[in-house]
Amino acid sequence: MKDLNCNSIITEQVASLDMSFDKTQQVKMIEQIIQSGKVGQEALLNLLVNRCIIQKQNVEILDGLIFEFLYFYSIDDVKKRLSSYFSFGLIDLKSSLQLNYQPLQDLLIDHNFQQADKLTQSYLCSLANLGRKCSRNWLYFTDVFSLPPEDLYILDKLWRVYSRNKFGFSIQRKIWLSINCNWEKLWVHIGWKKNGIPLRYPGEFIWNIDAPDGHLPLFNQLRGVQVIAALFNHSVWNDDELV
Repeated sequence: MKDLNCNSIITEQVASLDMSFDKTQQVKMIEQIIQSGKVGQEALLNLLVNRCIIQKQNVEILDGLIFEFLYFYSIDDVKKRLSSYFSFGLIDLKSSLQLNYQPLQDLLIDHNFQQADKLTQSYLCSLANLGRKCSRNWLYFTDVFSLPPEDLYILDKLWRVYSRNKFGFSIQRKIWLSINCNWEKLWVHIGWKKNGIPLRYPGEFIWNIDAPDGHLPLFNQLRGVQVIAALFNHSVWNDDELV
């Protein structure tokens, strides 16, 4: 009888996740359910499968949270089932995209944020047609306007989904807009400057989930703000079909 009551409580907790709009509350509840053992973990997996595969809903931050905790903390049986359902991750990478972003999805699933950041910069250069004949591996602001919206959106969504909605270009942009587009305040807010001094790459940056919101991916603000300003003003953020 006690087990039945516990299972009922777990089922109610899982069912209420959809109604928990506060991310901190969702994280706490998912942690509790994961720690409850196999029954709770299977209930979370069933919810994820129902949302992403059966109902084919757009992947949301809640899905990323559930996937993350199952991927890192579930028992082997549940983890194997997770892998069988989502062998490539949560994001369906369409063939219409310019590049193959599966390597980035793999890195972000593992929370290998430093390598994911490097790969993201490489993707941006490739999307801007900076090939082998070009000696530079960074963007001019004029390059940003040629970035395909759907690809830029996918890069951003991969970062958001696998970082609890903490990292991504759109997160940085949202913070920037909230502080009246003040660049100096942005660098402090996202942790790119400390005591007025830019952090040194890579050792002074934070490469884990505890970094400040908007901390990743990086952009070299030492060359000025034109490039990142162009990124924040890219048409992708005004496209209702993508965002």
